[in-house]
Amino acid sequence: MEYKNIQIDYVPGTNYKIYQDRSNFSFGVDSIILTSFANPKGIVFDLGTGNGIIPLRIADRIKIQKIYGVEIQKEVYELAKKSIEINNLTDKIELINEDINNLPDLFPKAFADTIITNPPYMKLGNALINESSNHAIARHEIHISLEKLIEISNYLLKPNGKFFMIHRPNRMVDVMYLMRYYKIEPKRMRMIKPKPSSNPNLFLIEGVKGGNRELRVLNELCVYDEEDKYTKEILEMYK
Repeated sequence: MEYKNIQIDYVPGTNYKIYQDRSNFSFGVDSIILTSFANPKGIVFDLGTGNGIIPLRIADRIKIQKIYGVEIQKEVYELAKKSIEINNLTDKIELINEDINNLPDLFPKAFADTIITNPPYMKLGNALINESSNHAIARHEIHISLEKLIEISNYLLKPNGKFFMIHRPNRMVDVMYLMRYYKIEPKRMRMIKPKPSSNPNLFLIEGVKGGNRELRVLNELCVYDEEDKYTKEILEMYK
Protein backbone atom coordinates (compact mmCIF):
# COMPACT_ATOMS: atom_id res chain seq x y z
CA MET A 1 0.00 0.00 0.00
CA GLU A 2 1.28 3.47 -0.89
CA TYR A 3 0.39 6.19 1.60
CA LYS A 4 0.30 9.65 0.05
CA ASN A 5 -0.33 12.16 2.81
CA ILE A 6 -0.31 10.38 6.17
CA GLN A 7 -0.46 12.20 9.45
CA ILE A 8 -1.29 11.21 13.01
CA ASP A 9 -4.13 13.09 14.71
CA TYR A 10 -5.81 12.71 18.08
CA VAL A 11 -9.29 11.20 18.21
CA PRO A 12 -11.57 13.91 19.63
CA GLY A 13 -12.75 13.22 23.16
CA THR A 14 -10.08 10.58 23.80
CA ASN A 15 -6.34 10.14 24.27
CA TYR A 16 -6.15 7.86 21.24
CA LYS A 17 -4.28 8.57 18.02
CA ILE A 18 -5.48 7.94 14.50
CA TYR A 19 -3.64 7.65 11.20
CA GLN A 20 -5.23 9.63 8.40
CA ASP A 21 -4.47 9.87 4.70
CA ARG A 22 -5.61 13.40 3.89
CA SER A 23 -5.48 12.72 0.15
CA ASN A 24 -7.84 9.73 0.39
CA PHE A 25 -9.95 9.49 3.52
CA SER A 26 -10.26 11.32 6.82
CA PHE A 27 -13.07 11.52 9.35
CA GLY A 28 -15.55 14.39 9.47
CA VAL A 29 -17.82 16.01 12.01
CA ASP A 30 -20.63 13.59 11.08
CA SER A 31 -18.76 10.72 12.77
CA ILE A 32 -18.22 12.84 15.88
CA ILE A 33 -21.92 13.72 15.99
CA LEU A 34 -23.00 10.10 15.43
CA THR A 35 -20.83 8.74 18.24
CA SER A 36 -22.12 11.45 20.59
CA PHE A 37 -25.71 10.51 19.74
CA ALA A 38 -25.26 6.74 20.07
CA ASN A 39 -25.25 4.81 23.35
CA PRO A 40 -23.76 1.46 22.31
CA LYS A 41 -23.33 -1.55 24.56
CA GLY A 42 -22.31 -5.21 24.43
CA ILE A 43 -21.17 -6.51 21.05
CA VAL A 44 -20.99 -3.56 18.66
CA PHE A 45 -20.67 -3.51 14.85
CA ASP A 46 -19.55 -0.43 12.94
CA LEU A 47 -20.64 -1.10 9.38
CA GLY A 48 -18.35 0.77 7.00
CA THR A 49 -15.77 1.72 9.61
CA GLY A 50 -13.51 3.69 7.27
CA ASN A 51 -10.36 4.74 9.12
CA GLY A 52 -11.72 3.44 12.43
CA ILE A 53 -12.83 6.76 13.91
CA ILE A 54 -16.09 5.37 15.35
CA PRO A 55 -14.54 2.37 17.18
CA LEU A 56 -11.78 4.62 18.54
CA ARG A 57 -14.30 7.21 19.74
CA ILE A 58 -16.38 4.67 21.70
CA ALA A 59 -13.69 2.18 22.79
CA ASP A 60 -13.61 3.35 26.42
CA ARG A 61 -17.34 3.19 27.07
CA ILE A 62 -17.80 0.77 29.94
CA LYS A 63 -20.88 -1.02 28.61
CA ILE A 64 -19.09 -2.15 25.44
CA GLN A 65 -17.71 -5.68 25.35
CA LYS A 66 -16.21 -5.81 21.84
CA ILE A 67 -16.31 -3.72 18.67
CA TYR A 68 -16.18 -5.13 15.14
CA GLY A 69 -15.31 -2.58 12.47
CA VAL A 70 -16.17 -3.76 8.95
CA GLU A 71 -14.48 -2.11 5.97
CA ILE A 72 -14.40 -3.37 2.37
CA GLN A 73 -11.56 -1.14 1.10
CA LYS A 74 -8.24 -2.87 1.71
CA GLU A 75 -6.14 0.31 1.84
CA VAL A 76 -8.50 2.05 4.26
CA TYR A 77 -8.74 -1.08 6.41
CA GLU A 78 -4.96 -1.35 6.65
CA LEU A 79 -4.64 2.25 7.80
CA ALA A 80 -7.39 1.75 10.40
CA LYS A 81 -5.61 -1.38 11.61
CA LYS A 82 -2.45 0.66 12.23
CA SER A 83 -4.49 3.04 14.39
CA ILE A 84 -5.95 0.20 16.44
CA GLU A 85 -2.49 -1.28 16.95
CA ILE A 86 -0.77 1.98 17.93
CA ASN A 87 -3.40 2.46 20.66
CA ASN A 88 -3.09 -1.13 21.97
CA LEU A 89 -6.78 -1.80 21.35
CA THR A 90 -6.58 -5.07 19.41
CA ASP A 91 -8.33 -6.94 22.24
CA LYS A 92 -11.24 -4.48 22.24
CA ILE A 93 -11.56 -3.67 18.53
CA GLU A 94 -11.43 -6.22 15.72
CA LEU A 95 -11.29 -4.92 12.17
CA ILE A 96 -12.67 -7.03 9.34
CA ASN A 97 -11.70 -6.42 5.71
CA GLU A 98 -14.92 -7.72 4.21
CA ASP A 99 -17.99 -6.83 2.17
CA ILE A 100 -20.91 -6.10 4.52
CA ASN A 101 -23.09 -8.25 2.25
CA ASN A 102 -21.07 -11.30 3.38
CA LEU A 103 -21.53 -10.84 7.14
CA PRO A 104 -24.40 -13.38 7.41
CA ASP A 105 -21.91 -16.01 6.24
CA LEU A 106 -19.41 -15.02 8.94
CA PHE A 107 -21.55 -14.38 12.02
CA PRO A 108 -24.58 -16.12 13.54
CA LYS A 109 -27.97 -14.47 13.59
CA ALA A 110 -28.73 -12.20 16.58
CA PHE A 111 -25.02 -11.85 17.45
CA ALA A 112 -24.85 -8.08 18.02
CA ASP A 113 -26.26 -5.79 20.69
CA THR A 114 -25.57 -2.56 18.79
CA ILE A 115 -24.99 -1.46 15.22
CA ILE A 116 -23.58 1.94 14.30
CA THR A 117 -23.24 3.09 10.71
CA ASN A 118 -22.27 6.20 8.80
CA PRO A 119 -23.15 4.78 5.39
CA PRO A 120 -22.73 6.08 1.84
CA TYR A 121 -25.30 8.84 1.48
CA MET A 122 -25.77 8.84 -2.29
CA LYS A 123 -27.95 6.37 -4.14
CA LEU A 124 -26.48 5.08 -7.38
CA GLY A 125 -28.14 6.52 -10.44
CA ASN A 126 -27.31 7.53 -13.96
CA ALA A 127 -24.96 10.34 -12.93
CA LEU A 128 -21.25 9.84 -13.55
CA ILE A 129 -19.25 9.35 -10.37
CA ASN A 130 -16.23 11.59 -10.89
CA GLU A 131 -14.26 10.83 -7.73
CA SER A 132 -11.37 8.69 -6.56
CA SER A 133 -12.40 5.12 -5.79
CA ASN A 134 -11.98 5.66 -2.03
CA HIS A 135 -14.26 8.67 -1.95
CA ALA A 136 -16.75 7.16 -4.39
CA ILE A 137 -17.17 4.01 -2.27
CA ALA A 138 -17.50 6.06 0.92
CA ARG A 139 -20.13 8.37 -0.59
CA HIS A 140 -22.11 6.23 -3.05
CA GLU A 141 -23.97 2.94 -2.63
CA ILE A 142 -21.54 1.08 -4.87
CA HIS A 143 -20.99 -2.06 -2.79
CA ILE A 144 -24.10 -2.06 -0.62
CA SER A 145 -27.54 -0.50 -0.89
CA LEU A 146 -29.37 1.17 1.97
CA GLU A 147 -31.90 -1.65 1.98
CA LYS A 148 -29.26 -4.37 2.18
CA LEU A 149 -27.47 -2.53 4.98
CA ILE A 150 -30.65 -2.42 7.06
CA GLU A 151 -31.58 -6.01 6.19
CA ILE A 152 -28.17 -7.23 7.41
CA SER A 153 -28.49 -5.09 10.52
CA ASN A 154 -31.76 -6.90 11.27
CA TYR A 155 -29.95 -10.22 10.82
CA LEU A 156 -27.09 -9.27 13.16
CA LEU A 157 -29.08 -7.59 15.92
CA LYS A 158 -30.43 -9.38 18.95
CA PRO A 159 -34.05 -8.71 19.96
CA ASN A 160 -34.15 -5.20 21.46
CA GLY A 161 -30.73 -4.49 19.98
CA LYS A 162 -30.09 -0.89 18.98
CA PHE A 163 -29.32 0.62 15.59
CA PHE A 164 -27.75 4.08 15.10
CA MET A 165 -27.34 5.82 11.75
CA ILE A 166 -26.62 9.24 10.29
CA HIS A 167 -27.98 10.06 6.84
CA ARG A 168 -29.34 12.81 4.62
CA PRO A 169 -32.93 14.13 4.83
CA ASN A 170 -33.65 13.28 1.19
CA ARG A 171 -33.37 9.60 2.16
CA MET A 172 -35.37 9.88 5.39
CA VAL A 173 -38.52 8.24 4.04
CA ASP A 174 -36.45 5.37 2.64
CA VAL A 175 -34.58 4.95 5.93
CA MET A 176 -37.69 4.88 8.11
CA TYR A 177 -39.66 2.67 5.74
CA LEU A 178 -36.84 0.13 5.49
CA MET A 179 -36.16 0.16 9.22
CA ARG A 180 -39.79 -0.66 9.97
CA TYR A 181 -39.96 -3.21 7.14
CA TYR A 182 -36.97 -5.04 8.62
CA LYS A 183 -38.40 -4.76 12.15
CA ILE A 184 -36.02 -2.09 13.45
CA GLU A 185 -38.48 0.41 14.86
CA PRO A 186 -37.44 4.11 14.69
CA LYS A 187 -37.39 5.43 18.25
CA ARG A 188 -35.34 8.65 18.34
CA MET A 189 -34.46 11.20 15.65
CA ARG A 190 -32.54 14.46 15.49
CA MET A 191 -32.14 16.88 12.58
CA ILE A 192 -28.74 18.51 11.97
CA LYS A 193 -28.33 21.97 10.44
CA PRO A 194 -25.07 23.53 9.21
CA LYS A 195 -26.17 26.90 10.67
CA PRO A 196 -29.24 28.23 12.51
CA SER A 197 -30.45 29.90 9.30
CA SER A 198 -29.90 26.77 7.15
CA ASN A 199 -32.14 23.86 6.31
CA PRO A 200 -31.15 20.48 7.81
CA ASN A 201 -28.61 18.57 5.74
CA LEU A 202 -28.25 15.47 7.97
CA PHE A 203 -30.30 13.54 10.48
CA LEU A 204 -29.61 11.02 13.24
CA ILE A 205 -31.83 8.02 13.83
CA GLU A 206 -31.97 5.37 16.54
CA GLY A 207 -33.96 2.18 16.13
CA VAL A 208 -34.72 -0.83 18.31
CA LYS A 209 -35.17 -4.29 16.84
CA GLY A 210 -38.70 -5.37 17.66
CA GLY A 211 -39.42 -2.12 19.51
CA ASN A 212 -42.84 -0.56 20.02
CA ARG A 213 -44.06 2.14 17.65
CA GLU A 214 -43.12 5.44 19.22
CA LEU A 215 -40.77 8.01 17.69
CA ARG A 216 -39.31 10.84 19.74
CA VAL A 217 -37.99 13.86 17.79
CA LEU A 218 -35.22 15.75 19.58
CA ASN A 219 -34.32 19.42 19.25
CA GLU A 220 -32.28 20.38 16.21
CA LEU A 221 -28.48 20.44 16.33
CA CYS A 222 -26.54 23.28 14.67
CA VAL A 223 -22.95 22.58 13.70
CA TYR A 224 -21.80 26.17 13.14
CA ASP A 225 -23.04 29.53 14.32
CA GLU A 226 -23.59 32.39 11.88
CA GLU A 227 -19.91 33.34 12.20
CA ASP A 228 -18.82 29.89 10.93
CA LYS A 229 -17.57 28.78 14.33
CA TYR A 230 -18.52 25.47 15.96
CA THR A 231 -21.46 25.81 18.32
CA LYS A 232 -21.00 25.09 22.02
CA GLU A 233 -22.64 21.69 21.69
CA ILE A 234 -20.28 20.62 18.91
CA LEU A 235 -17.28 21.89 20.85
CA GLU A 236 -18.36 19.76 23.81
CA MET A 237 -18.41 16.71 21.53
CA TYR A 238 -14.77 17.33 20.64
CA LYS A 239 -13.61 17.54 24.26
